[in-house]
Amino acid sequence: MRQLPGRPALDERVLVVGAGPVGSVLALELARHGVGSTVVDRSTAAPAFPKMDYLNGRTMELLRRLGLADEVRRGGVDTRLRSDFIWTDTLTRPPIATWHYPAPDTLAGELGEVDDGSAPLEVYQRIPGSLLENLLRRRLREHPLVDLREGWTFTDLDERPSGVVASLVARDGGARHTLHARYLAGCDGANSVVRQCRGIPMPAAGPVTSRCSVYFTSADPLLRRHGRAFVTVGAKGITLVSRDEEDTWTASFQVPTDEPFVGDPVEVMHDMLGAEFTVDEVMGVGQWQGSLAVASRYRVGPVFLAGDAAHQFYPFGGHGANTGIADAVDLGWKLAGAVHGWGGDRLLDSYEAERRPVALFNREMSADLLEVWGRFVRLAADGASRGHIGGFLDRESHQLDNLGVHFGYRYTSSPVVVHEPGPAPRWDWHRIEPTTWPGGRAPSVRLSSGTALFDRFGTGFTLVDLTGTGAGEVAVKEALGQGIPMERLAVDEAAVRAVWERDLVLVRPDQHVAWRGDTVPDDWSAVLDVVCGR
Repeated sequence: MRQLPGRPALDERVLVVGAGPVGSVLALELARHGVGSTVVDRSTAAPAFPKMDYLNGRTMELLRRLGLADEVRRGGVDTRLRSDFIWTDTLTRPPIATWHYPAPDTLAGELGEVDDGSAPLEVYQRIPGSLLENLLRRRLREHPLVDLREGWTFTDLDERPSGVVASLVARDGGARHTLHARYLAGCDGANSVVRQCRGIPMPAAGPVTSRCSVYFTSADPLLRRHGRAFVTVGAKGITLVSRDEEDTWTASFQVPTDEPFVGDPVEVMHDMLGAEFTVDEVMGVGQWQGSLAVASRYRVGPVFLAGDAAHQFYPFGGHGANTGIADAVDLGWKLAGAVHGWGGDRLLDSYEAERRPVALFNREMSADLLEVWGRFVRLAADGASRGHIGGFLDRESHQLDNLGVHFGYRYTSSPVVVHEPGPAPRWDWHRIEPTTWPGGRAPSVRLSSGTALFDRFGTGFTLVDLTGTGAGEVAVKEALGQGIPMERLAVDEAAVRAVWERDLVLVRPDQHVAWRGDTVPDDWSAVLDVVCGR
């Protein structure tokens, strides 16, 4: 085998396997911190068949840091449209129940009036996964610190003391190459070859099912007879997703395990939705496994897993891509710290310590919503009345009111957070609890100028200084002297003081709090050692 053309024998870049949303965000996060990467993907373009279509508000905050939020909104579904869930036994009658979810513009307007730290800076956005991936790949192609190799397949790896030697096959003639990288990140999906190469188990919580998805277009008004809906859930076990709020749809239903689907997908949709409607074009039919699984490890030496390679959820609930993009941001700034030399090995270990518990929690949230869906199907099959089923579904409609799930996770077991004694502030499923308790996301507030505080944070660490005396200057100077990227942000704003709880708060590159206090401690160097994992 020979090396990649134009690359030296030892390449200090990070190798990212997979150019989906997770791998692309990881590469862009690395570039944000001045670290180059090589990204390889077996496909030469984004897939036409969309795998995701919902970015929650926390994900949009993370993309905003990368300068992507506005472009995502321009390419996404009209932000004036609601994202309701309709539960139905047949499209020919009114729904059994409807879960109403406000449009992004409506939410932004309501939350924009709140400035006590309990509101997000960004709200959710729907965008077909294929469009998001096209946007991200375009950014990768344009970035001077990213070497995107489309049509290159990762096949194997060999760990060395200096890093990883990856085996790759190029699309042109099938030539085999090797690349020596300091670190390798497997962002290569549910059937991750990287995960298989490292022998990392992926235990599933509950049964694994086989499902078929039909990607089609239809302008038939029957599909909107009872109003617009993001997701239509059929009582026979089918889900119908509006991809673009125009004519593009995906239907998904369970099929026998380990057997290829050979039926007519249109006939199946007609039967399971209880009505015949015109399908203009079937653009694709795919079969996939549904599971609730989290990898037993996220790191083995210089090899890391992120996204679907590390965790798999049913798409019902939107946890998959959002958890994965947050993985990419967390891993990206930590790999940058290791490459630049200011981060220690504990910083890399903290990736698993922080992100795996979030995945385990989100697995249960996905299971919770999946159980509602399953009970709906069983109740309908058992002959329960529409009124009883509707009452049950109305009780469960809180599933969509989950700001705390998306924004409120805290890294309580992280080795790179200076934890405090005593009970943590309460966590609320429905709202964001504004607090600078270490490990959690810092509260978002707007300054008197109208600027978002989050937009004032630096690329590296930011020491928010509310002392009014410049007390944080010496702390930042010491950090910079040790090569740690840190900026001091002096703030004298009532809105910030009201919710930030301490005069000095150290915010990490991912907007989570690493440390807080009212004065710079005598052992500040020890604090730096903790947050840098040294």
